[in-house]
Formats: sequence, structure tokens, C-alpha cells
Amino acid sequence: MENQTKTGGRLLVDCLKTQGVRRIFGVPGESYLDVLNALYDAPEIELIGNRNEGGAAYMAAAHGQLTGEPGICFVTRGPGATNASIGVHTAQQGSTPMILFVGQVGTDMKGREAFQEIDYRAYFGSVAKWVTEIDRIDRIPEVIARAFSVALTGRQGPVVVALPEDMLTSTTSAVAGPKITVAEAAPASQDISAITDILSRAKKPLVIVGGGGWTPDGKADFRRFVEANHLPVVSSFRRQDILDNTSPCYIGDAGLGKTKAVQDALNAADVIFAFNMRFGENTTDGYERFKVPDMAAKLIHAHASAEELNKVYTADLPVISGPNRLAAALAEVNMPVGWADYATETRAAHEASLVTPPQPGDLDMGVVVRHLQTTLPKDAILTNGAGNFAIWHSKFFQYGEDARLLAPQSGAMGYGLPAAIAAKAEHPDRTVVCIAGDGDFQMNCQELGTAMQHGIAPVVLVVNNGTYGTIRMHQERRYPERVSFTDITNPDFVALAKAYDFHAERVTQTDDFAAAFARAKASKTGAVLELVVSPESLTPAQTLSQMRAKAKETP
Repeated sequence: MENQTKTGGRLLVDCLKTQGVRRIFGVPGESYLDVLNALYDAPEIELIGNRNEGGAAYMAAAHGQLTGEPGICFVTRGPGATNASIGVHTAQQGSTPMILFVGQVGTDMKGREAFQEIDYRAYFGSVAKWVTEIDRIDRIPEVIARAFSVALTGRQGPVVVALPEDMLTSTTSAVAGPKITVAEAAPASQDISAITDILSRAKKPLVIVGGGGWTPDGKADFRRFVEANHLPVVSSFRRQDILDNTSPCYIGDAGLGKTKAVQDALNAADVIFAFNMRFGENTTDGYERFKVPDMAAKLIHAHASAEELNKVYTADLPVISGPNRLAAALAEVNMPVGWADYATETRAAHEASLVTPPQPGDLDMGVVVRHLQTTLPKDAILTNGAGNFAIWHSKFFQYGEDARLLAPQSGAMGYGLPAAIAAKAEHPDRTVVCIAGDGDFQMNCQELGTAMQHGIAPVVLVVNNGTYGTIRMHQERRYPERVSFTDITNPDFVALAKAYDFHAERVTQTDDFAAAFARAKASKTGAVLELVVSPESLTPAQTLSQMRAKAKETP
């Protein structure tokens, strides 16, 4: 009779295959060699080898946001885990399903501060939904099933699983369990009645939509609901791709740098329907846009997790429901509305905000974004990290029904390039464009090597203004002319990109961008375009010099 025992590493890989894992990001480590050995015999799982664990974790987080499947990342113990922690934090704040597997010292060494030993429950406890360690090999199927369930249930998020080395090399006769099925909470019939009752009595209602866990059908049902009832909609921070921006109901995003149209709608609302979103700092302007805990408007707050309800603002109507089940229940609702004219006004105000003034310098990012709008395919995927450069496509690019935005709610620099690589790995036939600042790009520019090795070809636009723009903006507003620590001396980005076999060009004039971008899209090996912009162009509406002058006038 054939010996049915297997190592813990092989059983773990069997469990991943059962759960439908198709791709793993990571950096190899000696602490999980038996997993690597088992993966050698699992060609159905693609391995994307990264240059840094932070880049690997970002890719896993981006994969989770794009696909709705937990992004899978493997890193070694100690330094590997700490490097990867930035991606875990990003997944947590972005409500993104992700599982980080971390090597661990053997169980016989624990508690001695062995080489690279970390207490992962303590280290990741505040930035992950669940942190666990598999000490008994027979429990691998149980723990893996639970990890996937936790990552996908309620408010989605990251799970960290530590793997002691001796547990992985031990043997067992245990087998992989079945693929998990995740239930999405649904609203009760009285919830739907209460929602329509409160909304129907509004004069200036506003829907703020956000959160994770959306499906294409859920988005379509949500659009049917808001359009049938002429409800103005703003997206929460970096969730612009939930509702087609060409919808007559969409009026902008309630993230950083809110337009006047969005601010006016937030201030005027007598009913706010918070649809699957959490009340983060950026959406609420530091929790000062609405009085805490009782905002002036009536608040309907619906979320898949009960822990998000009444967390900051007390809801007049709290509803526990996932976004897709709630949208499906509301899709056929048609209320008598008295705010149709108001909704038309808010949409007109939003459309007026899309006009960008001419920018200082020889390359105008407003023109660049307008060109992207007219030339990118409808299913393009845009990614970014953190910085003022992201204002341009966040505020002025209109995401259609099939377009996607992958951006970190955590404000993490360096996310954009790994996210673009993960997106292009998942959708090689779609156009993927990363928009990065010069400082932002250099946080993970070595991941160009990952793209080169695996034949992944995104287009990267590096907006080079020679400064950490967001911090420089705050610096000039608070301490005008006292510039320190924010200037950047950059490398030759074109030479750097070419070293990784990317097509690369330096663009210094607005009129040259269109042709350069066409060449970039045509490149079979990916492309990096360095866009040299003036540091004066820190925000669309106010130059650096204007910020400084205004700050000096303020007593």
C-alpha cells in the first residue's frame, strides 16, 4: 500500500490548491523550504518572485482588491515579516482580503529570542484581522480554511499565519479540507422599508459609497438603485471605481482635496446613506466635517461588519448587510423623490469641477490626464501610491463601468508599481497604468525586476517634480520658505528603467506626451515615462508660490 503520509509543507500546499489559489507573491526563505519544495510539484500555482517583501505584500493586497480572492504572500521570518507588514497594514485599511504566510523558528526554540524570532501575534495584532501560528501539523486544514473565511467574511481584511519550521517538515496523514463557502449578510425586509422611509422624507439626500467586497453584479444593482431614485453619490477615499463616473448620480469623491461640489453636498445633506463605507479620517476631514458622534444629518449606515456601525458616528438606522445583498434588495426600489432638481444641480457642479486650469511649467498634468481619458480603453486599470501627484487622476479621470482604480487607503508610498504588476499578471490583455511620484516610485522601483523576470508589462508614469510634494505642500503652508528634508535628488529614471528592459523616455513638454505614451503602450516589455513637471504645480488650483505667499500673510 502506498504511504499516504506527507509533510506539513505539502499538506499546506494541498490546502491552498483546494481553496483555489492561483498565484503566490513573495520572497524565498529558509524558514519555509518545505513549502517551496511542495510548490515545485504544483505548477497550477504561479509563483511571482519579488525583490522585497514589502513589494510582495503590496502585490498580494492589490490582487485581493482586484479579484476579490485573498491575495497570497509568503515571506521568511523576522526581517521578511517586518518588511511585509506595510502590505498587511494597507490591506487592513483598505478592507482587502489577503493572507500572509510567515516562516517561524522551530517550536523547540520559541521564547529564546532565536535567530529572527518574532512573536507574530504581538507584532501584527493591531494591523490584521487574525494572527495565528500552526503548532500542530494535523490542524493545517482547519487553520487554512479559517484563514480564508476570516479574510473574506464581514469587513474583509488580512490574516497572518506563522509556520514553525519543524511543523512544516513533520509528517501527517491528514488531508486538505473542502473549499470554504462564504456567506454575505443580507438586510431584513424591515431594513429596506426603513431605508426607503427615511430617504423618501429627505430634501437633499447623499449616498457615500465605499468599502470592499463588491462584485460586478453588486455594482450594477447599486447603480440601478441610485439612478432610479436620482440619488447623488460620492465615493469614499479612493473608491472612485464603484459607480461609473459618467452616471448622472456621481458627483465626485470624498477623499483628500474635496472639490467644492463635494463639500457643498456633504454640508447640505439632510440624510446621509453611508453604503458599505467606514468613516475614515480622509472622508470626514479629520472627523470635523460632521460632529462626532451625532452628525446633523440623519444617518443610515450599512456595513457587512457590525463593528463598523456606531464606531464613530451614531446611526439613526444601522443595517448589517454586505454591499451586494443590500444593493440587490434595493435595486427594484422606486421612491417618490422631491430632490431630482437638486440631484441635477449637484451633477452639474461636479462636471464644472472637472475643468483644470493651465499649470506652471512645460508639462501640464491636466492635459496628460485628459489624454489618458480619451485614449485608454474602457477596462483600463490605474494604480498609484501616495502623494500629491495622485490628485490628477483621482479628481479628473472619470472611471467608467469597467475601469478599476487600485490605490492605498493607508496613504502608503510605493504601492502603485507593485499593484500595477499584480494587476497586469492577472489581466495581461488589459492596459495597466501606474501613476507614481518620483519619491513614491523609488520606494519599490526594484520591482521592475519582478516584472522583467515574469514578462509582465505595465506602463509607468513617473511624475518627477524633485520633491516629496505632499509634505512640501504642508511645509509651505505651515512654515513658508523653511524647506528641509523634502527635496529629492533623483537618479536617471530612463537609464534605470532600461536596465530592467523597459522601454523608457523622458518627457519634458506637454505636446510630446501623446506620442511618447503611444510608444509606451506599444512596448511588449512595459514602459516607464519620466514626466518632468514644475515643483510649482503642487496642486491643480494653487501653486507653491501662492501657498507660500498666503501662508506669510496669515498671522
